[in-house]
Amino acid sequence: MQLKQDDTVEQFDVVIVGAGLSGIGSACHLKQKCPFKNFVILEGRQAIGGTWDLFRYPGIRSDSDMHTLGYVFKPWNDAKAIADGPSILRYVNETADENGIREHIRFGHRVEQAHWSSDDATWTVEAEHEGERVQIACNMLLLCGGYYDYDRPHRPNWDGEDDFKGTIVHPQFWPEDLDYQNRNVAVIGSGATAMTLVPALTMGGAKHVVMVQRSPTYVLSLPSRDKIANFLRRILPDRWAYAITRWKNVKRVDHFYRLSRKNPGRVKGLLLKMVREALGPNFDIKTHFTPRYNPWDQRICLIPDNDLFDAINDGKASVRTETIDRFTEDGLKLVGGEVLRADIIVVATGLRLQFLNGVSLRVDGKTVNPPDHWSYQGLMLSDVPNLVLTFGYVNASWTLRSDLTAEYACRLINELDRTGNRQATPRLSQEERTAMQARPWIDIFSSGYIRRNMHFFPKQGDRIPWRNTQDYLADRKIAKRTPIEDGVLELSHPPEPSSGEPMRARLHRPTAPPAHAADGRSAAQ
Repeated sequence: MQLKQDDTVEQFDVVIVGAGLSGIGSACHLKQKCPFKNFVILEGRQAIGGTWDLFRYPGIRSDSDMHTLGYVFKPWNDAKAIADGPSILRYVNETADENGIREHIRFGHRVEQAHWSSDDATWTVEAEHEGERVQIACNMLLLCGGYYDYDRPHRPNWDGEDDFKGTIVHPQFWPEDLDYQNRNVAVIGSGATAMTLVPALTMGGAKHVVMVQRSPTYVLSLPSRDKIANFLRRILPDRWAYAITRWKNVKRVDHFYRLSRKNPGRVKGLLLKMVREALGPNFDIKTHFTPRYNPWDQRICLIPDNDLFDAINDGKASVRTETIDRFTEDGLKLVGGEVLRADIIVVATGLRLQFLNGVSLRVDGKTVNPPDHWSYQGLMLSDVPNLVLTFGYVNASWTLRSDLTAEYACRLINELDRTGNRQATPRLSQEERTAMQARPWIDIFSSGYIRRNMHFFPKQGDRIPWRNTQDYLADRKIAKRTPIEDGVLELSHPPEPSSGEPMRARLHRPTAPPAHAADGRSAAQ
């Protein structure tokens, strides 16, 4: 890949990586709270939406309510609170268009690395675009590209896969032309994707669908429509109704999570009682829906309107809880000897977590190795200037955290302007570095997809502001009210060069966002 030849490097105040749920939201916050700052969004794919454009498997939907997964500034007005993927994708695109964000996006720009120079307080971002390397400079870099690898899902291998005469698919790469009508389908997995696929495939015409899980997951069924939200929308302006519903749901989820940690036995009994009522007294709840861990040690799977349970009750779906021995010519052989016959096997085995959106970082020539750094407020890294990371909650809706992160980034940008500084760097004192106990960046979950990759992530400490709390109510206070200059975040200004032309004088700063061609790429390129 060659560096694109150009006499200048374009400079923006802010570069946002990713045009998905987080990136579009961050851009909207910037336009509202930092109206005099210019920015560009670099998106590796050719469309807005991120996850909600990438995933195309049957039944793709939210696994939390849209009043908290939606943006704080844009009401979710659909009657269904647990929404399907296309509806969410429309919502994200509407948000971009209503706020004039699309013209700031450069599609087909896959960011690969970024280099910080303290001499001029500048990130130089390098992206691959149509086989060439494009450089764009900025003062503030916001990484909003999600939390998993788009190209490499978690995919175990089993003996005998080559012997299987049917079709093997992973939900992350669902073939558009896959015909599962009147076919027997085996779905390997017990997470949100598997529990979404099973009822969707049965409703879509599959002959029978069996969910094959090594161990069970807690399942909670809720109505897809929030009656209170829909009632409030009839009597109040949309923004008022949305704000009330959002706060109601935040408090409900927070209360449920805290109760689970305080009294796990009580919550376990409640969850299993609901499953037993849905599936009847003769179903083996103990084997198939009673995990070995406590509620919220791993994420609880949300299903709408009992759809998974209804598919099981109708005989269109079933569950097998046992380890897979191998693939056979016509299905799966379990360790106990049973053979599950299948025409299609769906490997819904999860995601591969990815930190820093897969972007390689250097600060003043030194490579940033995330495990060597400490998490500051869950959104910056020790000793890494002007970098804000968006990583949502694992125990609540992603967007709750992404909204707060964007609000904090805007406060930080404005505080730098107010104080005449250009650089903000979290600094950990040597005393704290020695005394503080290191913890995993996410330490509240035992889920496999978390544990598999935590060694690639930064560490968190045992005290504020070095905690990554996963606590919306606590983070809300930090994002909105905690002083930016807290004695830990160091604000500074690069020294003026003693001689020669400063680098920023060689950077081309556009006065307006570049025009874009109809296919979404910059018309200038």
